[in-house]
Amino acid sequence: MTSEEERVNALEQVNYNLFKIPAHMILIDLLTDSGTGAMSSEQWAGIMRGDESYAGSASFERLEKTAQELFGFKHIIPTHQGRAAERILFSTICKKGDIIPNNTHFDTTRANVESQGALAIDLVIPEGLDPSNTHPFKGNMDIIKLEELIKNKGEENIPVCLLTITNNSGGGQPVSMDNIRSVRKVLDIYGIPLYLDACRFAENAYFIKLREPKYKDANVKDIVLEMMSFAEGCTISAKKDGLVNIGGLLCTNNDSLAKKEKDLLILTEGYPTYGGLAGRDLEAMSVGLKEVMNEDYLQYRLAQAKYLGEHLMRIGYDTIQPPGGHAIYIDAKSTLDHIPPLEFPGHALAIELYKTGGIRSCEIGTVMFGKIDKARGKEIPAKMELLRLALPRRTHTQSHIDYVLEVAKDVFDRKKNIKGLKIIDQPKTLRHFTASFQLL
Repeated sequence: MTSEEERVNALEQVNYNLFKIPAHMILIDLLTDSGTGAMSSEQWAGIMRGDESYAGSASFERLEKTAQELFGFKHIIPTHQGRAAERILFSTICKKGDIIPNNTHFDTTRANVESQGALAIDLVIPEGLDPSNTHPFKGNMDIIKLEELIKNKGEENIPVCLLTITNNSGGGQPVSMDNIRSVRKVLDIYGIPLYLDACRFAENAYFIKLREPKYKDANVKDIVLEMMSFAEGCTISAKKDGLVNIGGLLCTNNDSLAKKEKDLLILTEGYPTYGGLAGRDLEAMSVGLKEVMNEDYLQYRLAQAKYLGEHLMRIGYDTIQPPGGHAIYIDAKSTLDHIPPLEFPGHALAIELYKTGGIRSCEIGTVMFGKIDKARGKEIPAKMELLRLALPRRTHTQSHIDYVLEVAKDVFDRKKNIKGLKIIDQPKTLRHFTASFQLL
């Protein structure tokens, strides 16, 4: 436990960047669900089986077999986490001037696209930008806009199209099977491959089971395999639905591309049968990929998020509707309507939650996704100003969530006193990780 005085002092020392707060100063950490969950007894048993051979590890063989059975892809390439898979993919298929469409790129995805000189374009349906809209699949890609983009820019300039399932930047909203199928149908006309950013593949599959009538009697494993069947490959941060603390996958059916990716992997990550991971990590991932398909687990996972979301709404917060699977997203723009976007209302709310109760969360708004208009020398705000309360897997109890709600109510009751912030120092990319702020 820490006092408010200690937390205020900690904030001042790190210039109000919650990423820089030492973990021992955090009471409940909802910064991210990436790699922060608890592993099962079977995963820990797998760790003891880990084969640490540099090449040809038996642990890799088990992971490869598991991933091929679950996803159906020919080539399974391990990486140390999802962003490494993204970097390798875009380094091998992108060139300067290319365009990469997605429903909504997440932060590292966009950064890895742009680092190649390519342009990342978001094409989520209009409902996905309306926090109060209850469309069951707000992560869907706008098919009409996708076709318009291809016709206007030329298929030769679009080496790949991505779909992020679930759509993290848009509130953890799922993508329907019908939309995945429709995207693939359009891309086939122009010969453009589809890849899935499949960090939360099991959660997306369970939403399909719950919300797409055709799949109400299907099991999650079959839904996952069908989703993947429409793609030529995928990137996965196993720190999400792989239920591990470190690890990722790059999968593809393209033989020549797989060779290029493995060559680059050797240069930057490690040999293709370990990819920057220890053998024990490969074992834990293999077990986790199977365990995440358990529908009792998925039911509880979604129920926990729904409970948090519903009670925040009762307090008075506006949240993205319907609730996602891995997090609840507070609409900071409406909650702190006295703070303009360029004073970062989402980040201001995150600071207040930490100061009041030691809860760490993450802004997903103009700090993370604002853009500089170079011609005018002005910053363009993000389309939404959100605060994400991400739920680590198999980690928190009901009492933890109730404590979060108590703190949230305290903050809400005096929300008009919350002040905005300004950035006093920032890097060129992914500024939210290391930027320095000052209270206004």
